[in-house]
Amino acid sequence: LFGFFANRFNFYTMAETNKGRSEEEVARAFVNHYYHLFDNDRSSLFTLYSSTSLLTFEGQKIYGVEDIFNKLKQLPFDQCRHLISTVDSQPSSMAGGCGGILVFVSGSIQLHGEDHPLRFSQVLTLLYL
Repeated sequence: LFGFFANRFNFYTMAETNKGRSEEEVARAFVNHYYHLFDNDRSSLFTLYSSTSLLTFEGQKIYGVEDIFNKLKQLPFDQCRHLISTVDSQPSSMAGGCGGILVFVSGSIQLHGEDHPLRFSQVLTLLYL
């Protein structure tokens, strides 16, 4: 299984699903899944986080599923569309021998009712669980 970011996500059921897949394929699949949920059903994102997840948002550290979910619900927009430009990934090793994938995502986000998209970047750490 994979988790996400110092916001560790429980990346669907990855144990069997990802055998033989490269880090790039796993990273791209996760990014597509995450931003699809963010744009279409943000309330489903909570299923991707664990009790030890950490989300850092504009300098604020938010821990755990419930607090992260509440933060995402409080964002000042309901509808958006992410346009992904870059997904770069590489193998990563965490303390205690827990391996994973470090992922850098960049692109733009189009907010409903706004004329111009905003640029964004996000760093994710997918962890083997």
